[in-house]
Amino acid sequence: MSQPIVYHLSHIDLDGYACQYLTTRCFEHISCYNANYGPEVTAKLEQIVKRIEADKAQDDTQTRLILVTDLNLTTKEGNWLEKEAMRIGAKIQLLDHHGTGANAAERFAWYRLDTSKSATLITYEWLRKHYGFDPQGEYEPIVRAVNAIDIWLSDDEAFEYGKVMLGMISGAREINRTLFPEEDRAFKLAMIDAAKARINEHEAPIVLDDALHQIKKSFFKRDKNDTKDNLVADYVAALLTKDKERLLITYKGYKGLLGYNVGSSSVIGNAVLRANPDIDFYMDVNQRGNISLRSNDKVDVSKIAEEIGNGGGHPNAAGGKIENFKDAFVYEEFRDYIQEYLNQKAQTSSNGES
Repeated sequence: MSQPIVYHLSHIDLDGYACQYLTTRCFEHISCYNANYGPEVTAKLEQIVKRIEADKAQDDTQTRLILVTDLNLTTKEGNWLEKEAMRIGAKIQLLDHHGTGANAAERFAWYRLDTSKSATLITYEWLRKHYGFDPQGEYEPIVRAVNAIDIWLSDDEAFEYGKVMLGMISGAREINRTLFPEEDRAFKLAMIDAAKARINEHEAPIVLDDALHQIKKSFFKRDKNDTKDNLVADYVAALLTKDKERLLITYKGYKGLLGYNVGSSSVIGNAVLRANPDIDFYMDVNQRGNISLRSNDKVDVSKIAEEIGNGGGHPNAAGGKIENFKDAFVYEEFRDYIQEYLNQKAQTSSNGES
C-alpha cells in the first residue's frame, strides 16, 4: 500500500509514545501530536484538522490520514471527527485497547478496538499488515516489552524491562510538552530507541536502569559535558531563544519571553536574558497559575508581580499568582490568554496611577 501523509495523535504514556516510535520509523511523511484524556483530545484533534486544511491548501494531491492510537473517543467525539474528516477530505484510523471505547468502536468502521493487547502491539501489527513494516522483526522485542507492562503480563520475561521503560517515560519531565511538544516527543522517542538498543543484553532491565542517567545526558549534551541539570537548563534556554518570536509578550512597553511550566526560573531565566539583550524580562507560569519573573536590571519585576499577580519579590526576581487562571493545551492559546491578561492589568494599573 502506498504511504499517506500521516497526522498521528497518541497518548502521553509509554504505550502512546511507543506507538509513535513505530509510526515515525514506518512513514516518510508524519506529524505527531500527544494528548491526555478529556478536553485535550478535542483540542489536539482540532489542531490536526487546522493543520490538514493548511497543508491541503499547498498540496491537495496527497492522501491524508488522521491516526489515533492509545486513546479512546466518545461517540460524540467520533461523530465530530468523522464529520470534519469528510469535510477536509482525510481518512481516519483509530487503534486502541481501552474497553471504555466499546460503544464508539461499534459505531465507526475506522475504530479498531482490541482489549487483549497494548496499543503498541495493535499498531505494530497494523503497520506490518498494511505497510510491510519491520519484515525482519527488528522491533518485536521492544514491542513485547511495552505490551507486557502495559497490560500487566507479569509472567512475561519482558515485563521487568517494560517496567523500567514505563518509569523512564513517566519520569521524563525535563522538557515541557505544551511549550515544546516536538522536542519533548523527540526526547522520549530517543529514550525508547536507546532502550531498544539494550533489550537483548544480559540482565537488560538492570543495564537500562543503570544507563538512564547517561541516556538523558547524551540527548541534552552539546559542546561540552556538564551536570544533567546544567545541560537541561542550557538546552531549554537555547530553545526559548530560538523560539523567542513565538514566545514574545509585552507589558507596559517592556518585552518579555513567556515560558509555560518550565521551572528553574533563576537558572533558565538568567541564561535567556543574557542571550537576548533586547528582552526585558522572563516570565514562567505553571499549570496552577503561579508566576516566576526574572529580569537583568532592565525592569523591576517585583512591581510587575505586584500589579499582575498580587505578588512581589526583588527587582530582578519576583513571583505571584494569576487570578482565575485558565490552563490551555496549545501553547499559542496559552500565550494569547496571558497577553490579554497582561493588557487588562496594564490598563487597570494605569487607571489607578492616574
